[in-house]
Amino acid sequence: MKIAVIGTGYVGLVSSTCFADTGHSVIGVDINEKIVERLSRGECTIYEPGLEEILSYNLRQKRLRFTTHLSEAVSEAEVIFLALPTPPGADGSADLSFVKKASLDIAKLAKAPKVLVIKSTVPVGTAEIVQGIVREACPDFSIDVVNNPEFLKEGNAVYDFMKPDRIVIGCSTESSRKVMEKLYAPFLRNNHPVFFMDNKSAEMTKYAANCFLATKISFINELANLCDEVGADIESVKRGFTSDYRIDPAFFHPGIGYGGSCFPKDVKALIKTGEQNSVPMKIIQATDDSNQYQKLWPYRKLKAHYNGNLSGKRIAVWGLSFKPKTDDMREAPSIDNILKLIEEGAAVSAFDPVAMEKAKEVLHTGVHYAETRDETLKGADALIVFTEWNAFRSVDPALLAEHLNDRVLVDGRNIFDLTQTKANGLTHYLVGRNSILK
Repeated sequence: MKIAVIGTGYVGLVSSTCFADTGHSVIGVDINEKIVERLSRGECTIYEPGLEEILSYNLRQKRLRFTTHLSEAVSEAEVIFLALPTPPGADGSADLSFVKKASLDIAKLAKAPKVLVIKSTVPVGTAEIVQGIVREACPDFSIDVVNNPEFLKEGNAVYDFMKPDRIVIGCSTESSRKVMEKLYAPFLRNNHPVFFMDNKSAEMTKYAANCFLATKISFINELANLCDEVGADIESVKRGFTSDYRIDPAFFHPGIGYGGSCFPKDVKALIKTGEQNSVPMKIIQATDDSNQYQKLWPYRKLKAHYNGNLSGKRIAVWGLSFKPKTDDMREAPSIDNILKLIEEGAAVSAFDPVAMEKAKEVLHTGVHYAETRDETLKGADALIVFTEWNAFRSVDPALLAEHLNDRVLVDGRNIFDLTQTKANGLTHYLVGRNSILK
């Protein structure tokens, strides 16, 4: 099939590249000429393991190309995907201006029936709004609007796209359903579950998935904090309660909260949708509040250790991105913590395997970016681990004890073994595990 994907951000680039890899002819559209030029040369504009290889391969196979001309994409494509940003507004609601404008432009350019697929995460009722926009702008023939939410994990997106847990498709006509069945035929043949439903249910499904996972993260973090106070071990507690067959242990990993482009935005958007429909989303609101508190766990631990005075302290930071295998700095816990440390007079030396350039765009001043992991330790008093990159997991605690002046380790992802760190004389703070040697 001939496909156009409007937007070459995270979702758009992964989708266009993977659709091409399943044999479709794909054209990606972006208004940024530099991005289009880079992608056309096979240069990935985001960090995602495995993506650049299949991008280059499908460019060579002539199944994938990129352009800044929307008219070219609309004229050629049978199916047009919208993979555009829906950033949160000041009140938490999703900004649909990019989606609405693109839908209107597509409708004005279309000369034949199309299927317009919303891949962006959008509030319930958006497909209905878009259907009204394209119907008014293009009354002579049909443009069917479909909602097809993505369920991609950053750092594992190529695998998730090619071997999905499920595919959710919201549509309102039999003709659009047949088009989507044809589009996803390779996945159907491999027995990946495809769920067809109405558009509003598909839109809600995306929010339900992300907000439930976010809630699990906040739940385990609150338990971990309480474990520290009462003298329990969160890992023992987790093993105990997740042994119940009704409780899936996935996403119950104590740490310093969630970040990224999806969970924070989607949680706030669902809360706002509830407000707009007079349905208080109390659990989801608590999830958001809990996560905001948890993000600053490293700062609070370090400040308490130094009796409230961080002035003049030199702090090493390992990891800046919100999770491993990505350079995404959006809503990363490292940001608020580092800003707090600098505000209180601490000096920060940071290292991340891939995210430092993105970090510089967010953390403009006050941070020394080290060339290596170990360079951050030179002259440092304490170390904070924000991101659980594999390069940090294998470090011998003796190295930390040798270099850290105060031998303080604030382990926001629980990657170090407390027995080993204690044996090397380190003061080691973990999330929910500080009782295990008592």
